[in-house]
This record gives sequence, structure tokens and C-alpha cells, in this order.
Amino acid sequence: MKKVLMVIAPVNFRDEELFVPKGFLEDKGIGVDVASLVKTPVRGMLGKTITPDLLVSDVILDEYDAVAFVGGIGVEDRKLYENKECIDLAKLAFSRGKVVAAICIAPKILAAAGLLKNKRATSFRSERQYLVKKGVEYSEENAVRDGMIITASGPAAAKRFAELIYEIINA
Repeated sequence: MKKVLMVIAPVNFRDEELFVPKGFLEDKGIGVDVASLVKTPVRGMLGKTITPDLLVSDVILDEYDAVAFVGGIGVEDRKLYENKECIDLAKLAFSRGKVVAAICIAPKILAAAGLLKNKRATSFRSERQYLVKKGVEYSEENAVRDGMIITASGPAAAKRFAELIYEIINA
């Protein structure tokens, strides 16, 4: 069974960016686990809650075909793009040939990890300058695939984000 790990901030993840891709992938028979920096219930920006399945520090990467970082203001509030566990997870996933994906503000994590340098990528518009400074070839598209990396702009792109992840892990 194919599996995707979705990583959320410990506060204020963007609800649709977790629940839309998670539902889409599960409907296609893909297993989805949710990881965070806490294992207590986490509330999204719009009020939905979820209890993560595991801590980022406990992830066994070989169990997953893709790692997807979910956006929301919690990424900024908790500075996940400076969090060693998140950056190391992104780097390791990429080095092992996994799909690495991020939506909304979360592409900052991939940029901080050095994974987006000289790559086409997108993000929520507020993060454009940060990504460009990190060497990203910024795109205004809602969702962008560059090799094994997928980025998306925000909640409106959540379904396309999921479709791209699904397409790659089933290629």
C-alpha cells in the first residue's frame, strides 16, 4: 500500500490543505499519516481538530512514498522553516527519492532546506520574496511540479496538490 505523510504545524494549520488532500488520497486507497511536533489535538485555522498519528521526530521515512508539508499561519508562527526536524525530514525525503510536497506557506520549509534552489515552485503570495531570495524560479501557477517536488499556492489548490502527489506516487 502506498503511503503519504502529511506534516502539520502544532497550531493553526490550514484545514483545507490537510483535509482535502488527505480525503482525496484516502479515497484512492493511499494510506495517510499525520505528523507534527506534538501528539496532542491540533486546531486548524478554521477550527477543525486532528490528533497527529506521530511526532516528526518519530517518522520512519521508509514507510512513506511522499512527505507533504501543510501550510497555514502556524508554519510562520512556529517558524517551521527554521525547525531542524522539519528541514532534516524534507532533506532526507528528497535524498531518498521520495516525493516532497508543500502548500501555501510551507514551501518556505523546502526553500530553507535548499530543495528549491533553481527549481520552479509556487507558494502563498506572501512568501514569494522569501522563495525568490532562496533561488526559486517563482511561478504564479496554483500548483507546480519540478521533478519530485510539488508546491501549491494555498487552499484553492489543495485538490490539485493531492492529484499531483497521487500521479507521481502511482507513475
